[in-house]
Amino acid sequence: MSRRLLPWLLCLIFSLAGLTVSAAVAEARPNILFIIFDDWGWQHAGAYGSTWVKTPHFDRVAREGVLFKNAFTSNPKCSPCRATILTGRNSWQLKEAVSHNGLFPEGFEVYPDLLERAGYTVGVTGKGWGPGDFKTQAKRTRNPAGPSFDGQVIAPVASGINRNDYGKNFDAFLQQREAGQPFCFWMGFHEPHRGYEPNSGVRLGKKLPDVTVPSYLPDTAVVRGDLADYAIEVEWADAFIGKALASLEARGELENTLVIVTSDHGMPFPYVKGQIHADGFRLPLAMRWGKAIKPGRVVEDFINVRDFAPTYLEIAGLAPHPQITGRSLATILRSPQSGWIENRSEMLVGKERHDLGRPNDLGYPVRALQTKDFLYVHNFHPDRWPAGNPETDFGNCDPSPTKELLKTLGGHFFDLSFGKRQPDELYDLRRDPEGVINLAHDLVYAGTLQTMRARMMTLLVEEKDPRALGNGAIFDTYRYMAGRQKAFDTWLQAQGEKIAGTAPNEPGPAENAKKGGKKKQAAAKEK
Repeated sequence: MSRRLLPWLLCLIFSLAGLTVSAAVAEARPNILFIIFDDWGWQHAGAYGSTWVKTPHFDRVAREGVLFKNAFTSNPKCSPCRATILTGRNSWQLKEAVSHNGLFPEGFEVYPDLLERAGYTVGVTGKGWGPGDFKTQAKRTRNPAGPSFDGQVIAPVASGINRNDYGKNFDAFLQQREAGQPFCFWMGFHEPHRGYEPNSGVRLGKKLPDVTVPSYLPDTAVVRGDLADYAIEVEWADAFIGKALASLEARGELENTLVIVTSDHGMPFPYVKGQIHADGFRLPLAMRWGKAIKPGRVVEDFINVRDFAPTYLEIAGLAPHPQITGRSLATILRSPQSGWIENRSEMLVGKERHDLGRPNDLGYPVRALQTKDFLYVHNFHPDRWPAGNPETDFGNCDPSPTKELLKTLGGHFFDLSFGKRQPDELYDLRRDPEGVINLAHDLVYAGTLQTMRARMMTLLVEEKDPRALGNGAIFDTYRYMAGRQKAFDTWLQAQGEKIAGTAPNEPGPAENAKKGGKKKQAAAKEK
């Protein structure tokens, strides 16, 4: 062999070897199936001990993978939570996306786009990012979660349930991809978002004595019935987890698919949804990934939904994106251990404006810090109504039989959910896991409160939170992009029309709240 040919042949051999390795790496890249419920409380799954809400398919994912006991959203409302998931950043780091039903801002990458550019095929069925506007500022032509696959429908068991056949739409997505191409799919259930078919829970077999009522709600037949209706929707959605797993098994792809199942925030009940309370921002979370995950593990580490995006990028073989402030979970997933793996034991939480209902569309800014033992909450404007003004019917709490009951009863439970709050709240989660006994004024806990407040502000400054840096007013400039039925100025205009005699003289929401009058529930869910 000529010496001149030898270097060329060696280069060719190494080049071919490199191509072979690259192809092998590409072939080994895992699929990603992200399943997210809409308004599902963490405690309502068999894997977490629930006996009256049946979730066999979520429980399977937990049993064959990892169950996370401390998963959280940093902002317990649909739009901001989902923006955090997509971008890998806390909501106060996302400009307009901190708000519910606002604009998706320009200048931020989302993980589906990054994976698509790296060779993945991506898609979404059901609810992706939203509600809100992703076109005006971000100039996006599709939902940030990916292109939609929503063509298949199904007849639901109750009238409040969405007709999306999530399973068949997932199949349609799988059928259109190229053979061997890795995928990243977002399955976004509309359930158990309100409204519910009244008494559907009992009609479909739920027994009210079996229902567990949390300590922040009155234990009455009305509340138990409302919770039973909610449970039916959770179980309906859980069945589609099973269908998705079966579809992957039939294709021989389940073992190479990271399956994630979670929610965007707690259940749609007073004191929970949209509120910085323990059950409001804590989430169910389980992950399954074939042989890559030792099955049956239970992890204690605090997980933020902003940690999902860097996890997906890492397991896909991509470099960390500089925009992302979350931390990859890949090491925790691959660990054979249960318990505290990386000792992640602090969680920042916050909110700005969610729904309308205060003068000038003002929000209710809150920041909080949770540790293993305590939850500290700071309300920046305790003079405002936390769930919206009484005149506008406490608009940051979804219409429901439970809400109407609290308005009628008044007293302790009404004050918990709708009353004005103190500047500081402190809960000892060891003794009060649902966070209803405020210890902020107990001198025994004064040192704990001061320490947690200082630590919270330090972390927020490090994250460049405008609220912590003295520029909180910027959040009140962000627009609400949906209708103004809940707005304070809409209510004010109606009062002027009544006085002028140009509108029927009917009692408004505030009068109905005082008289215990019933208000019609929303005929459809906010989708």
